[in-house]
This record gives sequence, structure tokens and C-alpha cells, in this order.
Amino acid sequence: MADEIAVFVTADELELARQIAGELVERRLVACVNIVPGIESIYRWQGAVQRDREVLLIIKTSRHRFAEIEMLVKRLHTYQLPEIIAVPIDHGSQEYLDWIQESITNEHE
Repeated sequence: MADEIAVFVTADELELARQIAGELVERRLVACVNIVPGIESIYRWQGAVQRDREVLLIIKTSRHRFAEIEMLVKRLHTYQLPEIIAVPIDHGSQEYLDWIQESITNEHE
């Protein structure tokens, strides 16, 4: 199984998404974050169906960085229960997967 994962996080504001993405990349926890504005989410929360406009972050990283990513997102996020889910990247360009690993490796590792 590949070590690379894609992590999905939603946010209520574009600026929050940019802040989270910037912190993650700056700290070398992730290689890249795509920010997709204008998604619509329909979900059940506290017994009621909600409909909200949100921003989706698609984060490319490695499994061993997930716990740190989760902690940082929870610290910065405005939601009581932010979406933070990861899916494995089963296939991909080997050069791109190598780039992910290179991008998240600390210079001291």
C-alpha cells in the first residue's frame, strides 16, 4: 500500500481555507493543498438537515503526517467538528508521488 494520502477538509470561509493551507505547506506537513471554493454541503447536524456553502481543501501528504495535520486543522478551524478524512492514493504518477515525499521531508530528516 502506498504511503501517500489525500485528506479532505471543509471550511466555511475562503480565508480560513487559505490560512490552514498556508500553515500546512509552510510546516512541510503537506506537499500541496487545492482549495475549491463554492461547494454546497447538505448534512445532518444536531438533529436538523443543514445546507451550507463551503470551501473544500484537498490535501496531498503522507500517512505519517496525518496526526499532525489533524491537530493543526482542529486548532485553526472554526467548526466544532471539522471534517478531516483521509483516503489512500492507490495509483499515481511515480514522479508526483516522489515529489509529495520530498516536499514533506524535513531538511533535518
